Amino acid sequence: VQLVESGGGSAQPGGSLRLACAASGRTLNTYAVGWFRQAPGKERECVVVISWSGDSTYYADSVKGRFTISKDNAKNTVYLQMSSLKAEDTAVYYCAARPLGGLRTAVRDYGYWGQGTQVTVSS
Repeated sequence: VQLVESGGGSAQPGGSLRLACAASGRTLNTYAVGWFRQAPGKERECVVVISWSGDSTYYADSVKGRFTISKDNAKNTVYLQMSSLKAEDTAVYYCAARPLGGLRTAVRDYGYWGQGTQVTVSS
């Protein structure tokens, strides 16, 4: 499966952005999808995961209540709605997929990755 992220950009603190992860080659309804982020000088970390069935989600404590993941099987796309953005949300955001996967949060558990999209939050 090939993944392409879009929707990154700049936002002010408190603002919102919506990222999209469009898949081709396979249908995402048989893949768990995670959003990861990597800030300069830091390790890549898991932000949110949605199970292959779409009925389970995981959110990192740092984004709970602010970020929402959703899956549109008809469009073969996963979205990450980010609200109440903070400066510490600044990072390159990657989507990743693993077949028939559950709520795994380790980078090594995902075999398919997008190229990443930059999110910058500053005033």
